[in-house]
Amino acid sequence: MTEDLGKMGWDEAIIACAKLGDGWRLPTKDELNILYKNKNKIGGFSRDRDSYWSSTVEDYDSQWTQGFRTGYGGADGKDFDANVLAVRAF
Repeated sequence: MTEDLGKMGWDEAIIACAKLGDGWRLPTKDELNILYKNKNKIGGFSRDRDSYWSSTVEDYDSQWTQGFRTGYGGADGKDFDANVLAVRAF
């Protein structure tokens, strides 16, 4: 199950996912890549297909993001506004 929460900084994204309730979280880097590869089958992603946050830490103040337009992934500072896709297992 997924929920697109719009654009925000990473710290805000963690809080927004938690507010959805038990089990909601940011996807890992690997889960985000699977979602990207299946984006056309899944649907419901941001129209701009900009970067989405993952829960994967790159370094002290950076988290992994993945662009859903190009598939490119990389580290962005936590204050960068990226799309938030909350995930939850059934």
